[in-house]
Amino acid sequence: MRMTASHDGDRRSIGSLLGELANGGARLARGELELTRLEVAELVRRVGVGTIEVALGGVLFAIGGVAVVTGLILLAGDQWFPNDRYWIAGLLATVFFVVVAGWTAMRGADLLSLKRLAPDETVTTLKEGKEWLRRRLTSGATSS
Repeated sequence: MRMTASHDGDRRSIGSLLGELANGGARLARGELELTRLEVAELVRRVGVGTIEVALGGVLFAIGGVAVVTGLILLAGDQWFPNDRYWIAGLLATVFFVVVAGWTAMRGADLLSLKRLAPDETVTTLKEGKEWLRRRLTSGATSS
């Protein structure tokens, strides 16, 4: 028995309709994969460009910071110290930055310590779950 369907005036078998459906599904899947590939490529490009721009901004910011510090050292050496002793202003700036850098590094190291990085809430929840399961198993074994 041959079943047929009408489409645009011609008659086709169920097999040809299923074949067309399979081909259409395959084309759709290929199209979706191509769209995904294009979207991922665009995402990677944007991440790359964004990373470069952030890095460039950081470098320019650092250069600007060095220029400001240099200006402050020259100002202090010229205005506040006798006989234009710029080295005193430079030494004070160096001491200031060493102290700030040391404090920042110690604070960062503390934040990165294993004690701070441990998932405390997860560990506590797992211990509670283990204890609950142990009680359930123990109470179930004694009640039987």
